[in-house]
Formats: sequence, C-alpha cells, structure tokens
Amino acid sequence: MKLQPIGHVESPLTDRSAAPKQADEGAPEALLVFAPEYARAMRELEAGQEVLVLTWLDRADRSVLAVHPRSDPDRPEAGVFSTRSPDRPNPIGLHHVRITAVDGLGVRVAHLEAIDGTPIIDVKPVLGPER
Repeated sequence: MKLQPIGHVESPLTDRSAAPKQADEGAPEALLVFAPEYARAMRELEAGQEVLVLTWLDRADRSVLAVHPRSDPDRPEAGVFSTRSPDRPNPIGLHHVRITAVDGLGVRVAHLEAIDGTPIIDVKPVLGPER
C-alpha cells in the first residue's frame, strides 16, 4: 500500500500539545496547499462548500493502541479505534471543514485543528441527503 501526499496544511498551530483536540474547540482558519500536479483535481472546489479533509498525522505515535480519552487520566482507558486520538496504528486525520476561499493552489478553510505542515492525503465532498 502506498499513500501519496497531495499537499500540506499551513496553519498558525505549530505545537501539537497546544492545538485544539476538535475543530469546535477554537481551531483557526488554515490553508490547504495543493501540489501543482493536483490542480485539475481541485477545480470544482469553491467557497461555501463543505469537504472532508483526510490528513496523515505524521507526528503521531503509531505504536499506541489504547488511550485515556481526551488525555484525561480520570477517564477509563479505551482502544484507539473508539476514540479520535491522533496516536494510532494508521494515523489518518478526518476533518469536516468549510471552504472560505480558493486562490490558485490554496484553499482556505474554517476551523481546522491540524498543525502546520501536516500532509494532506485526500479531499472529499460532504454528501447531503440528495446524494
């Protein structure tokens, strides 16, 4: 299996420990910067659209199988497959964001909790009931 990054995140978030755990916990606007060879793939992306951004959480610990949810030692330990922990065997991040602007190879999005430099592995539209 081989994953090919299609771009990276540019964000004011640079410290994993200080980043919000979820988008609705104060995540800032960020820029998705696509590699030039993917320009054709992003041509229908537009402001106002909701998309799912899949990232590779490259600073994650891939050996972690169980965590205390939200890093709270008072909460019982849970297997990572039942949590949103970035530390997991295959550290794929899933982010539901709204596009605020598109400019060339850059797509500005609201409320992205990924840290600066995080590789982007895919973008998919959010499907509504009309599919």
